Amino acid sequence: MAAPMELFCWAGGWGLPSVDPDCLAVLTYARFTGAPLKVHRVTHPWRSPSGHLPALRTQDEGTISKTQQIITHLRKQKYNADYDLSATQNADTLAFVSLLEEKLLPVLIHTFWVDAKNYVEHTRKWYAETIPFPLNFFLPNSMHKRHLERLQLLWGDDYMEDEEKLEKQLYREARECLTLLSQRLGSQKFFFGDSPASLDAFVFSRLAPLLKAKLPNGKLQQHLKSLQNLCNYCTSILSLYFPWDGADPSAGAPRAAGTDSSEGEEDPHKRRNQLLSVLVGLVAMLGYAFLSGIVSIQRGGVGPAGRQPIAMGEEEEEEEEE
Repeated sequence: MAAPMELFCWAGGWGLPSVDPDCLAVLTYARFTGAPLKVHRVTHPWRSPSGHLPALRTQDEGTISKTQQIITHLRKQKYNADYDLSATQNADTLAFVSLLEEKLLPVLIHTFWVDAKNYVEHTRKWYAETIPFPLNFFLPNSMHKRHLERLQLLWGDDYMEDEEKLEKQLYREARECLTLLSQRLGSQKFFFGDSPASLDAFVFSRLAPLLKAKLPNGKLQQHLKSLQNLCNYCTSILSLYFPWDGADPSAGAPRAAGTDSSEGEEDPHKRRNQLLSVLVGLVAMLGYAFLSGIVSIQRGGVGPAGRQPIAMGEEEEEEEEE
């Protein structure tokens, strides 16, 4: 029997199976289609074979790290959520996914990673508490910088010229995008009727984090919560396809066919990642010790009274296990 494909994605939180929209899109698509994935929910990208999340490890194509490429690979393996769609519905899918990426995604990045209050009190706090020591000291800030650069690339040079004016315009367009999605969904269970398609995976992965996160500055979140059918839509997908996520699953909880969650299973890169974490931690601590004067190199003689060199053998490190 062929080994199952392995999906590496960010760990869950806020009542979601993963807090990262791209990881959530792949997880949701896999649940919709019943793709047999062995899922590793990890707490930093270095646990992924590619160093990026999400990442799908396959037997024939190696490791795939782009969301759309992962979904394309699943389709090639006969796990196609859009199999029954008409040509018109396929065209609608492309149009709405493009709308999400152009109008909603940049504002979601701004909401979680650039808005100062949300970033400090919610986003950075969650990642700092979730990512193991010592990576939690610098990885959230590195991610913040990368998202800021991505936002500047999406919004162009105008972002730096009149940031406040541009934000108002783009938040308005994001609200219009949510309203349009609400109107398109109407009273249907999914966007194309009673069965989920790839569009539902993308819409859910963008809306669910915004709906479930406890944001101190939730101006876009409040508009989403006013669109009751979109809220019910997200809640329905969570209850139908991720009934045990967001809480500790009981041992006997039924699982949807096609996925095997392995948060606590042995990580094939665990030893490598632990060694890297220890080395990074030692370098960071030594650098801090030398810069702050706690440790100094002296040629002969005894150091100042009251300041003793630290014996590195006394330092202890612990990496959080999943």
